[in-house]
Amino acid sequence: MDGYAGKIVYADLSAGKVLIKPTPPELKKLYLGGRGFGIRLLTDMVDPKTDPLDAKNVLVLAAGPLTGTGTPLGSRYEVSTLSPLTGAAISANSGGVFGWKMKKAGFDAIVVSGKAKKPAWLFLDNGKAEIRDASGLWGKTTGQTTDAIQNELNDKGVRVACIGPAGEKLVRFACIINEKTRAAGRGGVGAVMGSKNLKAIAARGDQMIKPADEAKLKAVNERVKKKLEENGIEQALQKYGTAVLINIINENYVMPTRNFQSARFAAAEKVSGETMAATILKQNKGCYSCIVKCGRVCNVDGELGEGPEYEPDWAFGPDCGIDDLKAVARANNICNEYGLDAISAPTTIACLMEMAEKGYVKHAVRFGDAKGMLALVEQIAKREGIGDELAEGSFRFATKYGHPELSMSSKKQELPAYDPRGIQGYGLATATSVRGGDHVYGYMIAPEILGSPQKLDPYVTAGKPQWVKTFQDLTAGIDASGMCLFSSFALGADDYADLVAATTGMKVDAAELLKIGERIWNLQKLYNIKRGFGRKDDTLPARLLNEPLKEGAPSGQVSRIGEMLDEYYTLRGWDRDGVPSPAKLKELGL
Repeated sequence: MDGYAGKIVYADLSAGKVLIKPTPPELKKLYLGGRGFGIRLLTDMVDPKTDPLDAKNVLVLAAGPLTGTGTPLGSRYEVSTLSPLTGAAISANSGGVFGWKMKKAGFDAIVVSGKAKKPAWLFLDNGKAEIRDASGLWGKTTGQTTDAIQNELNDKGVRVACIGPAGEKLVRFACIINEKTRAAGRGGVGAVMGSKNLKAIAARGDQMIKPADEAKLKAVNERVKKKLEENGIEQALQKYGTAVLINIINENYVMPTRNFQSARFAAAEKVSGETMAATILKQNKGCYSCIVKCGRVCNVDGELGEGPEYEPDWAFGPDCGIDDLKAVARANNICNEYGLDAISAPTTIACLMEMAEKGYVKHAVRFGDAKGMLALVEQIAKREGIGDELAEGSFRFATKYGHPELSMSSKKQELPAYDPRGIQGYGLATATSVRGGDHVYGYMIAPEILGSPQKLDPYVTAGKPQWVKTFQDLTAGIDASGMCLFSSFALGADDYADLVAATTGMKVDAAELLKIGERIWNLQKLYNIKRGFGRKDDTLPARLLNEPLKEGAPSGQVSRIGEMLDEYYTLRGWDRDGVPSPAKLKELGL
């Protein structure tokens, strides 16, 4: 009667055993769920000296208390582990239906440890769990794996989260795919799953998910629903999907183009959300309990797939100098089939394109080469040819050939679809992100570009450290709750707190929700310090710090994170090296 399923399943693949335990009340109170559960369990169980691909690493899949309750946009689950790409403790978020099904099966979280002697899959079935043989599934794509498990169980209602060949091959940015097209995308969580010989996790069940106060939750849900329906950004997402951002970001001259060599793509309209809607879009689609439905089901010459979302649309498009929407959509489909991060894969290809053009690497691919790009995506997933080197990520690849400065990454994770030179707060947020190059751990694009909750001047640094801290803490709280981050265009901390309070029965207001988020952020930071991360890592590629933009309103701008970093650390209660103070740790109960 508190929104939780009430159990956590621990699967020890080395021993071939599963253990089911109650979800600890203290874990709920201090970390809420989702990313909070994942980071707490991970940091408790894994020695900071552990290699991410070692059997001693763990993989935690956790839903939040709002996941599956019927709250609009309450569908998310989080995957937490040590990243083989960055080396940091990270989490990756996914939607769809799997998080709800995991709770319907009776579990708030799944903790996977060890390594199976042969390929295995984990079956969560209405309060029970068992490890099954996946030898016949190894080598299959994510779609084939999903179909095979549903056929084996004779149940199309079962939901499957799995890896494709990229995860099996330990591509450092392999992802986990659920429902064939929804991705826990960043940081290489799929490679960790592959390192454990775990092909899939399937869930089904009819366990009840009941809130503490149904009447109160119904009232808050109605308020939230109204806000979402009336919000202009949510309406645009419904009409054009996340790719509505293509034209917006391009018109602001902050669209990273050809591996961040410039920030405007002349042919952006050809790959825009508006063009997608007018050409290849078949229908829009939502995750569980979603009223926005930003997902795009597209038909490319008879091939149906979901996406591309804005990030892969940009990464396979402008960042690779490609204006062929069908090629972009096909590349996105390949990522879903093979289980690849659709940000890191194309941006690593863009890195290769620049290095090849400059003669640093002998390869025929060039910016604008859609056919070459498509071939490289498959080569990366299969670790064939130069794809085997690219599968290590752009930083390791560029470093191998003597030019690490051409990897557009932070903490070895490739940057997403916004040029920090023209968005100062966003630059600070991605440089300080505890999971590496990132946008969703603190989406400063909302205030600096979209004007939500208010419009900030993207070119100034004053006041941005406080905004970044607040966005990062709030986002950690949202990730812990099980809500979709896109809801934050319409909702504020008070709304999330009211949803959590009504669902869990806990006394949670906006301040407490932010405190939970801050606790999660500091725990993740503290653990990563133990893994060797420090101030030196809270930075961006030299190109973005030293080479000014040359077009439009942000012309002449570089990222000025150096002006903000000390203030940011002070606001966080950290010392000059970015280490949380004893007083801050005591305040947060760490």
